[in-house]
Amino acid sequence: MTRTFFVTGTNTEVGKTYITAALLHKAREQGLETAAVKPVASGCEPTPDGLRNSDALTLMDAMTQALEYQQVNPIALEPAVAPHIAAMEAGKRLDISRMEGICRGVMSGKVDLVLIEGAGGWRVPLTPRQFLSDLPKALSLPVILVVNMELGCINHALLTAEAVRRDGLSLAGWVANFARGPQQEMLRAEENLMTLRALLPAPCLGVVAHDEQGDYRNGAAHLDLSPLLSSSE
Repeated sequence: MTRTFFVTGTNTEVGKTYITAALLHKAREQGLETAAVKPVASGCEPTPDGLRNSDALTLMDAMTQALEYQQVNPIALEPAVAPHIAAMEAGKRLDISRMEGICRGVMSGKVDLVLIEGAGGWRVPLTPRQFLSDLPKALSLPVILVVNMELGCINHALLTAEAVRRDGLSLAGWVANFARGPQQEMLRAEENLMTLRALLPAPCLGVVAHDEQGDYRNGAAHLDLSPLLSSSE
């Protein structure tokens, strides 16, 4: 049975791709077949093969399935700004139904785990009437939340979890990620972790140390997939 999760974050630049790739690598180590989708990405670089996004390429490196780039990142935008602004500048229309179709195609493959990585935080606008959060709603996906451990993270995490629940979805798990500095640099890091464990309505999948090398394989060592794989979602 294929298990699919949507990965979101408490904000942008919180290490969603690093954690998504680390989860994929952990699953690979456990002998699972994996795939991933980054439905929309801005900040893409021009290449002879077209626009390419470093996050999407990282996911392709971490997963076991050999998918075409367009299957992993169907909407690639060059300006490194919010997706709806980048799309407007590029003269493109962001369409949830197209993203949903791509995701369903990947989900229908012979894989054990599919991770769909969002952009920015939960309520990222795509059009005046649509948000990226409409995609996991359309797919009825449980959500994995990446919490960047910094001042304000409790508020950000709880508000995101609340929005996920109000959208009718479940929070399958969360990861504490020290994306911007070592744990000892954050005041009362342990107390913040204890509070998040007590208040977030989902299991903690791991506490990931700051990684100067940015190698997702290092992050995988701090993660536990068992709450996801044992879930009945």
